[in-house]
Amino acid sequence: MIRITDSAAAQLRELLKEKTEDGAGLRLMVEKGGCAGLQYAMKLGTRQPDDAVIEKNGVFFYVDPASGHYLSGCEVDYVDTLSDSGFKIHNPNAVRSCGCGTSFEPAAAGPVQPAPPVPDGESCSSAS
Repeated sequence: MIRITDSAAAQLRELLKEKTEDGAGLRLMVEKGGCAGLQYAMKLGTRQPDDAVIEKNGVFFYVDPASGHYLSGCEVDYVDTLSDSGFKIHNPNAVRSCGCGTSFEPAAAGPVQPAPPVPDGESCSSAS
């Protein structure tokens, strides 16, 4: 189960105002990469056949089966502060996260092999 905050649902609604495709929502994914081994990815899209669907306040969030394992129990929020804005995933399954919050190391090994970590204090953008 993934928890979606009211703030995340409201922001997605704003993003979708310009999208004309029926059933469009925010696709939440986990991919290999980032400085902690796995990274979050998000994009607007439509439901795929095996996706889990989370509805919140009339908007939809889609999660593919491979990513669901890593995102189970997470909270998706939207923050807008002086120093940062965007969708944020708070993941209780992560044993370590990078400083920018876009990548993580999962508590249990999964089907995706993690990349080598970047030393603490270095930015994800400096990792290749």
